Amino acid sequence: MTTVVLVGAPGAGKSTVGRRLARRWGVGFRDSDQLVEAEAGTTVADIFVDEGESAFRSREREVIARALDHPDGVLALGGGAVLDATTRARLVGVPCVWLRVGVADAARRVGLNTSRPLLLGNVRGTLMTLLDERTPLYEEVATWSIDTDGRTIDEVVEAVAVAVEAS
Repeated sequence: MTTVVLVGAPGAGKSTVGRRLARRWGVGFRDSDQLVEAEAGTTVADIFVDEGESAFRSREREVIARALDHPDGVLALGGGAVLDATTRARLVGVPCVWLRVGVADAARRVGLNTSRPLLLGNVRGTLMTLLDERTPLYEEVATWSIDTDGRTIDEVVEAVAVAVEAS
C-alpha cells in the first residue's frame, strides 16, 4: 500500500479516520504530532510553550520528511503542517486526502481541548482564521477532498477508501 497522507484542520478527524483506514487496509498508521512527541520526549503543547511554534514546525517538518521517505500506510499530518513550503513540496505526487471540516463541526469536535495550543481562547474565531489561512494550502496538496461535516467516522472512512481505492 502506498502511503496515503491525511491533511485538514483541527477537528477534521485525521487521526481517527487514519487509524481506521490503516486497520481496514492492514497497513501501518502514523501521526506526525505523535512522531514529534516521541522524538522530543514531551507534548506538542509543551513544545509550543517551551520552544515556540517555529521550533515545533521545524521538528514537524523533519519527522514528516522521514515518514514520507519510509512509506508505511497512512500518515496523518498536524493541521498546520501544510504551512511549511518544504512539506508541501514533499507532498507533490503523494496520494493526499484533504478531510474538509467546517467551523461548527470542528469547534464541536475539538471543544476546549487544551492540548491544542493554537486553539486556546476563542475556539470558533481561531478556527475561522486557520481555515481561511490554510484552505488554499490544503487544496494545493490534496489529491482528493472529502467533506466530513455531518458524517460519522465510518462514513468518512468509507468515502476516503472508495476515493483512494478507485484510483
